[in-house]
Amino acid sequence: MHKSNLLFSAIFFITIFIHQFANAQEAFENNQPIFNPLFSWQANPYRTASGAPGKDYWQNRADYEIHVTLDEKEKSISGNLQITYTNNSPEALHFVWLQLDQNKFTPDSRGTITTTNGGRWVGDTGGGYQIDSVKAVIGNGNQLAQTIISDTRMQLRFNDPIESDGGKAEISLNFTYKIPEYGADRMGRIESKKGWIYEMAQWYPRMAVFDDIKGWNVEPYMGAGEFYLEYGDFNYYITVPYDHIVVGSGKLMNKEEVLTKEQLKRYEKATTSDKTIFLVSPNEVGNTKKTRPIQEGMLTWHFQIENSRDVAWASSKGFIWDAAKINLPSGKTSLAMSVYPDESKGYNAWGRSTEYTKASIELNSSMWYEYPYPVAVNVAGIVGGMEYPGVSFCNWRSKNASLWGVTDHEFGHNWFPMIVGSNERLYPWMDEGFNTFINHYTSVKFNNGEYGSSLNRVRSLQFYLTNPGRESINTYPDITQTYNLGFTAYYKPAVGLWLLREVILGSERFDYAFKTYIQRWAYKHPTPIDFFHTMENVAGEELDWFWRGWFYSNWNLDQAIEKVEYVEDDPKKGAIITISNQKKLVMPSELEIKESNGKTKRVKLPVEIWQRGDIWSFQYTSTSKIISVELDPDEVLPDVNDKNNLWKVKDEKEIDNE
Repeated sequence: MHKSNLLFSAIFFITIFIHQFANAQEAFENNQPIFNPLFSWQANPYRTASGAPGKDYWQNRADYEIHVTLDEKEKSISGNLQITYTNNSPEALHFVWLQLDQNKFTPDSRGTITTTNGGRWVGDTGGGYQIDSVKAVIGNGNQLAQTIISDTRMQLRFNDPIESDGGKAEISLNFTYKIPEYGADRMGRIESKKGWIYEMAQWYPRMAVFDDIKGWNVEPYMGAGEFYLEYGDFNYYITVPYDHIVVGSGKLMNKEEVLTKEQLKRYEKATTSDKTIFLVSPNEVGNTKKTRPIQEGMLTWHFQIENSRDVAWASSKGFIWDAAKINLPSGKTSLAMSVYPDESKGYNAWGRSTEYTKASIELNSSMWYEYPYPVAVNVAGIVGGMEYPGVSFCNWRSKNASLWGVTDHEFGHNWFPMIVGSNERLYPWMDEGFNTFINHYTSVKFNNGEYGSSLNRVRSLQFYLTNPGRESINTYPDITQTYNLGFTAYYKPAVGLWLLREVILGSERFDYAFKTYIQRWAYKHPTPIDFFHTMENVAGEELDWFWRGWFYSNWNLDQAIEKVEYVEDDPKKGAIITISNQKKLVMPSELEIKESNGKTKRVKLPVEIWQRGDIWSFQYTSTSKIISVELDPDEVLPDVNDKNNLWKVKDEKEIDNE
């Protein structure tokens, strides 16, 4: 370009700028803060910028051997615990922390004091651990210097540390406690017509997690916040009265010792049957000559599970027991089982529990990641709904749709957080929300939609999104108001993932990214940043606006149609349609436009239309007068005010019907 032309252009643009600046009343603010990066975070050798574990990622390991005896008369258990703890971190550990969840059930625990107003997590107050004979062998001898118990945590201090990069400690102790009747809706006991049912979870001292994010994670167990645990192998031995049936996480290692010959035959038949097989039928409950290999004393059941973060079990002399084969995508099989009292039997109740368990595991394995455990056991008892690796506790009264829903939800947790081991004490939405999301697809598919799902009815969330007492998804569970937790942990994050899959990314991009996240972080400890970065990098989409708006704020969405005008007042030359975003949450937009000549067309607009401001106009190639314009015609967006989503011609007499 000639210098004189350059000078003229520069003067012209400066003049225009000065004119606009002089007429401006205040500086224009765009929406860049909404689209800015959510976190100021940089990659390190442990966690990459793309959301994958880094080349030096590490996590510690805890392998357990546990021997425990159930005293049915005293309603207590006592036992011995041995932990082989491996320190894979880059620093020597001069102390370790263990979790003592049973200490919640004492009068002065933090959990008791902070749940005095009642609710799901109240729990009994007559329990708590009695612990003795604590040892910690590091190297050639016992290195334990001091033991400190504080509420639901125990610290072991050492004379010499556990060395870094693979150093080991052998920790052992004895423990006993009274089993709470109501264990904060996570474990407990209830008396059925034919015997007490014991649902045993958080039943042994467990290693706290030492990670590269916080070091020791020592949040107390208060009830609402769930768990964060290390992975390892478990060998555990449950000694119970001879007339009990025991089920638990993992493989039953001594079937020949604890089952009758007839039960062994039925057990083997169930491993190859797609139909439910009784191991203990309703009319056999209480008949120990048919159901028990011995007729007095105590019997020990031995279970084993590998690469798990926890184990749970249940025991009763009143159990009906049935099972069926689970078919996995690789060709491997697992075993679905259910145990329940006589009060829960029947086709409309727990008689379908194993069918539900089998379907849930098979559907999730097919869609996301193959189920890794040898059994999946559903237990009917006092607990309303709670999950552990390979074991779910569901209420004995549940029937039909409610039983399907709770069964599918609790077994869905085997993916989040049993396989993908997030920190439930801090980020419940990474397990409850993710699981509620995958439950939608299993429910839609199960038995041709027998029970269906309502997750895709996002407008039903309006009442919560406009509630002044609402809290954001990222609120910690023990801080969240009880009446909000169902939304902050479960429903709102699940709707968010549904929006991400069905509206923002599409199923192909979402599924590939989501499965990549599961594969990357299986048996590891992801954080929200790892999830966000994986989804963005694998799906190829900047989503900070979505994480910030939906997960880290209380922002709402209100898209509106402002006006419809014609180019030079001639519909055949096109229309200018103006829409607005009247609240702070942004989303892509879709409009359905109907013309008087019968033409109907949809226009999709990306979320980037809101980057420069809250008003957007676009030209639509109309060929006749427009009858109506509707925003979000399929009602897939969480718009809190749908009254401004529809524009219609005011006087139908003016419609050109050419």
